[in-house]
Amino acid sequence: MEVSRPLDALNKARGKRVLVELKNNRQYVGKLNAFDIHINVVLEDAEEHENGEVKRKLGVIFLRGDTITVISPE
Repeated sequence: MEVSRPLDALNKARGKRVLVELKNNRQYVGKLNAFDIHINVVLEDAEEHENGEVKRKLGVIFLRGDTITVISPE
C-alpha cells in the first residue's frame, strides 16, 4: 500500500500497536482501532507509560486529536 497522505500512514497502522504522545508529555501505547479526519484516535489494550515503563493499563481509550503531538508505530 502506497502512503501518500498522513491519513494513509495512519490507515496502514490500523490494527497495529502504536505509541501516542500528548502535548502534556503523557505517553500511551495500544492497538490503533480507529481514527477520524481530526486525528481523534481510539486505542485498544491501551497502557499509560511513564519513563518507558507501564504506569497503568487502561483498556479502550479515546484521545482527542488536538492533544496529540506524535503517533508512531511501536
